[in-house]
Parts: sequence; structure tokens; C-alpha cells
Amino acid sequence: MSADSTTVEDGVEWAAAAIPRQYASGHEIASVLASLGKANAAKYLLGKVPTGIRARSGELGEIIGTQYATRELGYRMLARLRWKDSREMPMRGDDLLGVRLEKGGSLAFLKGEAKSRAYLSKTTLNEAETALLREHGRPSAHSLSFMASRLFEMGDTDLSNRIKAAMLQNRIAQKQVTHLLFTFTGNNPRKILREHTESYTGRVRRLVVGLQVHEHQEFISNVFKRVVRSARTR
Repeated sequence: MSADSTTVEDGVEWAAAAIPRQYASGHEIASVLASLGKANAAKYLLGKVPTGIRARSGELGEIIGTQYATRELGYRMLARLRWKDSREMPMRGDDLLGVRLEKGGSLAFLKGEAKSRAYLSKTTLNEAETALLREHGRPSAHSLSFMASRLFEMGDTDLSNRIKAAMLQNRIAQKQVTHLLFTFTGNNPRKILREHTESYTGRVRRLVVGLQVHEHQEFISNVFKRVVRSARTR
């Protein structure tokens, strides 16, 4: 997928609108707003949003990848950035983890890596490959436990218990897992992603998605500028 100049502004608007909900729920922000006022609600939200270029790039790639997995693939995903320990430090676990209840009651899992780079290289793809193949291609126990706990706290006890049963009673089969390699880049990733995909010999089904925005760094900067401006003026 490649965003041309006519769609980049729409993309900035969409991403800026999606970002706040990735760091705090609408209910939480509304509560802070009601009890402490607009200025403190903005301060609270922006205190969760990264300021460093590298952290912003990586997290925007993860956010877009999460939205893709939710909207296009139908997986239940978490806005996991809400639980970050530090706004500038990456979280532990799989970049993307989704779950979907199939007909018959079995679970399908999505394990994904999201890479955001102005220039996508083979080194970056090899890093993603290494991460995807850990645990024999299955989601990590840490990521599964994290998701199950968050779903339980959110009131989805049935799905939470199904994930726990898959972890503790039934070994997750590789056929239950799909890999997603999601890249958000400034350069055209088509050739390098095709070569990488053709060389893959693993047993887990893999999807590869490349989103290209020529003005990669400018796009990221504009998205977060709009987030900051919107938080302070809403």
C-alpha cells in the first residue's frame, strides 16, 4: 500500500484521531476532564504520549498495525500502550497480539511485528523474523498472560478464560497462529518484502503488509503535532 500526496493529509487526521485512545480509554479521559478540568486532562494524556522521534515512529507503526489487524483481519486487539511503564521505553512482549473466536469454539491467534523505518532494510526484516520465530512461532507466554489479564479486567471473562485454557491446558498448535509482518516505511518496500516472503520456510502462515508514506518522518511529526494541538484545544 502506498499513500500518495492527496491522501497523506487524510492519513494524518485519521492517525491523530486514533492515537489518544491507544494511550487512555475515552472513559478515563472523560473522567479526568470532569473531575480536574480540560488543562489537566490534556496534561494527563500528553504525559503518556512519547516525545522522542524513535519512540513516536515505532509506536505509530504499532498503532497502525493494530488498526489493520482489527479492521481488516477481524482480530480482537488490545490498545496495549495504555499500560506502558515509561512513555519513551518499548514494552515487553510481541508487538501485535490478536485473538479471534472461530466457529466451533477454537481460538485463532495473531502474532505480529510492526516495523517503522524511513528506509526499510534487510537487517530490520531479519530482526522481525527472529521475533516472529521465537517460541516456535507461537505468541509468548508473557503476551498471552498480559492479554488475558487485561480482558478479564475489561469484563470479557469468557475470552480471557479461553486464552488461559489455551496457555495452561492445551498447547497452542502452530496451525492456530498467523504471523503478521507489518511495515510502515518511507521507501518502497515491495521488492524487499517479496524477497523476504519468498525465502520464508516456516510452518506458521504469514501475512506481510507494507505501508509506504514517502514523507515518513514528516508524516509522523505532523501526526503528533496534531495530537498535542487537539489535546490542548479540545
